[in-house]
Amino acid sequence: MAGAGACHSDLHLLHDLPPGLVPWPIPMTLGHENAGYVHAVGAGVTGLEIGAPVGVHGPWGCGRCHRCRTGAENYCAVAHTNPIAGGGLGTHGGMAPLLLVPSARHLVPLGDLDPVIAAPLTDAGLTPYHAIKRSAALLQPGATVVVIGVGGLGHLGVQILAATTSATIIAVDTRAEALALALASGAHHAIPADGAAAEIRGRTGGIGADVVLDFVGADSTLTLAASVVRSAGHVTIVGLAGGSLAVGQGRVPYGVSVSLTYWGTVTELMEVIALAARGAINPHVERFPLERAAEAYALLHAGKLAGRAVITP
Repeated sequence: MAGAGACHSDLHLLHDLPPGLVPWPIPMTLGHENAGYVHAVGAGVTGLEIGAPVGVHGPWGCGRCHRCRTGAENYCAVAHTNPIAGGGLGTHGGMAPLLLVPSARHLVPLGDLDPVIAAPLTDAGLTPYHAIKRSAALLQPGATVVVIGVGGLGHLGVQILAATTSATIIAVDTRAEALALALASGAHHAIPADGAAAEIRGRTGGIGADVVLDFVGADSTLTLAASVVRSAGHVTIVGLAGGSLAVGQGRVPYGVSVSLTYWGTVTELMEVIALAARGAINPHVERFPLERAAEAYALLHAGKLAGRAVITP
């Protein structure tokens, strides 16, 4: 292992599930955003050189269904029969010196990219990339996209939008440092959450945004998303804060599409790695040695991290 990202999903496992309701056997090593170097291979594994830098595609499906065969293991058709979601989510993850990966198909070569920088790309980069790609047809010149929540995923979402679209990017957050990070990441406008709906409406001439990406997923942010999306627009819910969005007549504009996306495909991870390799995206990383992992999670829980904490065993 070279690096494992500390993710809000881990906080949900640590704090939000009552005792006994974690869906996997515990104790379990966390760390589902992983990159490192091939240390050893099992019998029959070919095409991997010892010492090669690799990123780990996190969602591990059955490998046999149609979706898995097309690389979309994040939507494995039989995953509900298998409690293992991946390293750090069901089986031991990357916050350790070594990580056991069950198949070479889960690895993506990194080339000259620093694995510590690449680790967050496997989730904090891949997840927004997948969400953005679903709305590619709407993100044309003249379009407006709203990014709610500029944390580990949101700041990379802004970078990906800036690198791959010509849309006007409006970032929303409650924290001044997050808004500054949004502007540094390529947002055209960064506005506080208080009063955001009126300002977004004003900046879009009263029409609303073509796409809203909610990286928080709380009741308040989903209410904001519904209030600023335009007709025939997209609302994509990425965050896991447990909010809900009422959809029906008079609740959202006509033609609006609402989706909950999950992670991304292995081919999309290759595309994210390619963007990073040419410098188009660059995670804002704060490094913590393994013995300070608990401190990193405490800072993440308190909302005092900008970008992504990466644990470096």
